[in-house]
Amino acid sequence: MKRRALPALALICAAGLAATACSDPTAGDSGSDGSDAKPSAVNPTARLDGVKLTMWTAQNTVNAPKQVIDAFEKATGAKVDTQAIPDLYEQNVPTKLASGDRPDLMFWQPSISTLPFVQPKQNLLTLDGEPWEAKLGGTEKSLGMIDGKRYAAIVTSPAMLGVYYNKDVFRKAGLSEKDFPTSYDELLALGRKVVDKSDAAAFYEAGGDKWPLQWQMQLQLTDLDQQWWADLNAGKKKWTDPVVVGAIKKYKERLLDAGLAQKNYRTGTFTGQADSLWKGEAGMVLNVTSFQSQLQAKYSTAEIDKKIGWFPVANSSANGLYSPDQTNGVVAFKTGDGKRQNAARQFLAFWLGPDYPDYIEMMKIPSVQPSVPTPGGLPETSKAQVAALPKAIGVFQAKAIVAPDTHLYLADMIFGKKSPQQVAQAIQDQFAQVAKAQGAPGF
Repeated sequence: MKRRALPALALICAAGLAATACSDPTAGDSGSDGSDAKPSAVNPTARLDGVKLTMWTAQNTVNAPKQVIDAFEKATGAKVDTQAIPDLYEQNVPTKLASGDRPDLMFWQPSISTLPFVQPKQNLLTLDGEPWEAKLGGTEKSLGMIDGKRYAAIVTSPAMLGVYYNKDVFRKAGLSEKDFPTSYDELLALGRKVVDKSDAAAFYEAGGDKWPLQWQMQLQLTDLDQQWWADLNAGKKKWTDPVVVGAIKKYKERLLDAGLAQKNYRTGTFTGQADSLWKGEAGMVLNVTSFQSQLQAKYSTAEIDKKIGWFPVANSSANGLYSPDQTNGVVAFKTGDGKRQNAARQFLAFWLGPDYPDYIEMMKIPSVQPSVPTPGGLPETSKAQVAALPKAIGVFQAKAIVAPDTHLYLADMIFGKKSPQQVAQAIQDQFAQVAKAQGAPGF
């Protein structure tokens, strides 16, 4: 899934949403007739005849909950109406909410940089202590939380960021698993070997679609500790820190300017990445799990296993990065209707309870519950990502209170419109503007 910060229009809408929520008598904790009161126990298959729920999704994920909805309706007699919100999802959802429209359930990115834009404290049911919460794996358990409260059920694993590579290109370059890098500098050195010893580009960069440009920078920020991010979120650190500027500069000078990307990297596309890697025109692609999904939509598991491999790498370790997206989390709204709110809780209990094995089997995706085995038949690349998840490091969307549009500013850089220092300054300016709009302390 693509990674975008919310545009300026969404910030205005989010501010409007906050005002609306504060004046809404159902926005706070009130009682069993429609706020945040939980039933003492949730029976996932209790009858709900006559109850109708609405669920919002993005246009490209409207079918993602279909299996669980069909099973839930059959088991309970309830009806769940799925409504696709036009793109851009992250912009249009706050707009609709600010107008007073709200669903019972909604896909939403369960990260600290995106959850705040739907004003969870005022508008969402808290989900602490739900029967499925204790079943989550460690990484997944950390998602969906704001100020120690759970506001999102985690139904799929976060995307994994790592390196997809063409096995034939690596063989031509004399490379094997023993050459897998354990740092970003080693990754660049590996890329140089690919260029020097094969007829392929080292990396395929998608400047045309822009959003994948952020990953090379993200990889280099994995040594920043929790305190650094805490200071950034408090306004004590800035994106103009030398470590960030250095990461941008290294990407430009040691990868792009050094000829490690394909010649048309300024206009490359996400779909072009998959085609180029598959054909062996590029040796490596750095991207998230949506790249994996693109391959699985076109090729069989056997074909992928034969041609494509995957390995994790961070700035100074062989760890992957996890990246939350909107299909990972489902939130439930305070609607003022206690019956529907309880039904929404029951829907989540059903999804992550009796239906979960069937759901992940149908979707062919990794399990978020260690007690529920991941389906068989997944490509080795997918299995490698599942194995890397427990030690994965969060991308900045999972650490910063605001996720700036780094890809847009990096795109300006590759077209010669911004220097690395100017990219960092643009990131900081947007970060501070949005943090201030959120009312974050220190801004």
